[in-house]
Amino acid sequence: MQTPANTFKRALQNRQAQIGFWLNLANPYSTEICAGAGFDWLLIDGEHSPNDLRSILAQLHVIAGYPGSHPVARIPVGDTALIKQYLDLGIQSLLVPMVDTPEQAQALVQACRYPPDGIRGVAGSRAARWGRYPNYASEANAQVCLLVQTETRLALSNLDAIVATEGVDGVFIGPADLSASMGHLGNPGHAEVQAAIKDAIGRITRAGKAAGILTADTALAHQYLALGATFVAVGLDTQILVRGTSALLAQFKGAGAAPVAAGRDKTYS
Repeated sequence: MQTPANTFKRALQNRQAQIGFWLNLANPYSTEICAGAGFDWLLIDGEHSPNDLRSILAQLHVIAGYPGSHPVARIPVGDTALIKQYLDLGIQSLLVPMVDTPEQAQALVQACRYPPDGIRGVAGSRAARWGRYPNYASEANAQVCLLVQTETRLALSNLDAIVATEGVDGVFIGPADLSASMGHLGNPGHAEVQAAIKDAIGRITRAGKAAGILTADTALAHQYLALGATFVAVGLDTQILVRGTSALLAQFKGAGAAPVAAGRDKTYS
């Protein structure tokens, strides 16, 4: 058996736009529904969702049945031990939040690579299919895709050096945390934030690296793609469920809806 090639990493290197989707529900059942849609990549969120190693593994099993969709996992923090565990699950593409300096970026590169190029611990694991990928140890480094998140003023000030770090394949701009860092909490659409995002995408792409971002605004997603962003997530499972259920209920309990039957709990109105 051969070590699988990271087709997502190759697509980023070739500047092929990759349309993604965010998985927050931490459930393989809902993940399969989303995988069946055919997105280029699916982000399994370990930072802001109740995922653990076992739930991530279950979702990897599901996504494997849909080879057109590549799993990317967001780790909760750039910790060397956690990175080792995520990679040992067989995850090839990692997204690491809150990377503010090139020193942090370099440390992450080291954590993702086996010696002599890094410090990743060596062991029989699912990533190597417990030895059934006989060349995994010598081929794994080239197949890992490391994506780091820029989401603070400090990160923006260090962006050029972060992007220049060898081994960083792409930089993901986090609009929510970036807007908070810039003094516009809850308002990523603020003109100052959007100007910073536009500038960051340009700096990342001019350096020859892939730029990524998440937005559920279709027009904004197209705008980011036109600016040169390569991997763009265009929706979240939780948000679609919230909007869909709220819209459905509004058809029955919105303005002009029939009055609630006598004796019924009014707290649902």
